[in-house]
Amino acid sequence: MTEQTYCDRLVQDTPFLTGLGRLSEQQVDKIILQLNRYYPQILSNKDAEKFRNPKVSLRVRLCDLLGHLQRSGERDCQEFYRALYIHAQPLHSCLPSRHALRPMAFLTCLGLAAGLALLLYCCPPDPKVLPGARRVLGFSPVIIDRHVSRFLLAFLTDDLGGL
Repeated sequence: MTEQTYCDRLVQDTPFLTGLGRLSEQQVDKIILQLNRYYPQILSNKDAEKFRNPKVSLRVRLCDLLGHLQRSGERDCQEFYRALYIHAQPLHSCLPSRHALRPMAFLTCLGLAAGLALLLYCCPPDPKVLPGARRVLGFSPVIIDRHVSRFLLAFLTDDLGGL
């Protein structure tokens, strides 16, 4: 499976980024100015003026900017993410593309959960050996960074004092 490109991520994140109240006018202006100042080949002065035009709604300008970057290529999308990180770090950490489960990870979680449920249904543990082990309440994938995934089983027992 190939790694997701910045352009792919931008397509996935656009509905989230353009949501009402996600980015303020000031944050969008700072991102545009950074791209224009440091990378004039990404955003020319004319483009920057167009995307900062206060006569047009922020959402429309942001949609136009993201579309422009998607058409421009991988490096431009990457620089947008860098600017977003600098000027809106809390929002950057909540992006859907940063938290999407990879298909194989999802299938692994699902298979493990189904196998465990089937095992407990067909072969319930002896209550004398594992008190309360019949109450498996959850299975949750824990994602650490974007490259490393670990899977943990969360067991809750009736008698924690006996462990």
